[in-house]
Amino acid sequence: MGGLMIGHEVARHLNTRHIFTERDTEGKMTLRRGFSVTPGDAAVIIEDVITTGGSTREVVELLRQLGADVRAAGSIIDRSGGQADVGIPRVALATLQVQTWDPAVCPLCAAGSEAIKPGSRK
Repeated sequence: MGGLMIGHEVARHLNTRHIFTERDTEGKMTLRRGFSVTPGDAAVIIEDVITTGGSTREVVELLRQLGADVRAAGSIIDRSGGQADVGIPRVALATLQVQTWDPAVCPLCAAGSEAIKPGSRK
């Protein structure tokens, strides 16, 4: 997930290992690079930015399928205004209220502006 350096530092301070997920060629979140999870492993998910919580929820589901005990999630920034539900307790260092619109009523879309979508989701 995003925030590899942040996750590394959180793991270092918790005196535990750091692993990360990434999307495969089909866009599915997965463990790669030889990482593994043993049933019963405790897990905390760390992100740089949460907008909808979708990627975090995908990781929660993946880790639970592998038998992990997913305990919490954290991020530096929460762009959901505190509304993102990832299915586990979650904290952020800063919560922002970001104005968004449905594409059908978006004033920027109506003005011909093109959206640029950064991040791991295409």
